[in-house]
Amino acid sequence: MNMRTSVFGFVLTVACMSASLAAWGQAESPGSPRGVDVAFTFDPMLANVTTSNQFWLKGGSAQVHDQVWRGLGIAGNVIGLHTGNMNNSSVGLDLLVYTAGLRYTWAPASNKLAVFGEALGGEAHGSNSIFPTGSQINTGGNSVAMQVGGGMNLPISHHFMVRAIEADWLRTQLPNATTNVQNNIRLGAGILYRFR
Repeated sequence: MNMRTSVFGFVLTVACMSASLAAWGQAESPGSPRGVDVAFTFDPMLANVTTSNQFWLKGGSAQVHDQVWRGLGIAGNVIGLHTGNMNNSSVGLDLLVYTAGLRYTWAPASNKLAVFGEALGGEAHGSNSIFPTGSQINTGGNSVAMQVGGGMNLPISHHFMVRAIEADWLRTQLPNATTNVQNNIRLGAGILYRFR
């Protein structure tokens, strides 16, 4: 599966989920508030090649969230990260992760903050690095990705919010010649625009 096919599949999945959840949410509770949020965040991530080797990647993410029924909504997330030096080895890594899934948002009546939790699934694509598989060494690799976490938004105007904190566990399964599993901790902060 090439990169273009994967991105098209991701966009199509998010669009189908959004349409079906929106229709279901309107049927269940026609008077419930709806809206779409777009967030851009700066993301440092603590990653590992194997269990004992940890290093930091830096990058950012673009997120779309559509709240369709009460606090329940769907979210799509594209993350791009980079390091030029994994574990002081002079080997770099570019990582692109795209996920989609469910998000639940809780906001008190005071509207002073909004707290969310989410569970997303998708694909990770690593490039410009070393991915050993058996007797081969590749410069790129693909794997499934699972992201579980949450965050907090603080309103600054009717349309703008600050993503004060986001913390996620991101699991990937890129080839690494041992377990082929990476358990990563991603942090984030940024700005959010709400279409209401």
